Amino acid sequence: MKGGYVYIMADRYRGTIYIGVTAHIAARTMQHRTGGGSDFCKRYGLDRLVYAERHEDIHDAIAREKAMKKWNREWKIRLIEEQNPDWLDLFDTLNA
Repeated sequence: MKGGYVYIMADRYRGTIYIGVTAHIAARTMQHRTGGGSDFCKRYGLDRLVYAERHEDIHDAIAREKAMKKWNREWKIRLIEEQNPDWLDLFDTLNA
């Protein structure tokens, strides 16, 4: 079974956020950045990858995404800021 990522997109520091899951993080991020991703990201201009979490099994990533979507906003913000305190766009670090 192939792995996947749980990821969070945002428009700015502590702004609107979107949680998703994908097997191809770079391609999916590009979709969001160019308006071809989710309607929600397109509507709110969410083009900044602020969090990514790798899972060896895509089913684990899907389960984690579903759990995270039920969290309150403060927990999500805390998770982002533990890895990325300045909410920098992580897209350029994907292949670094």
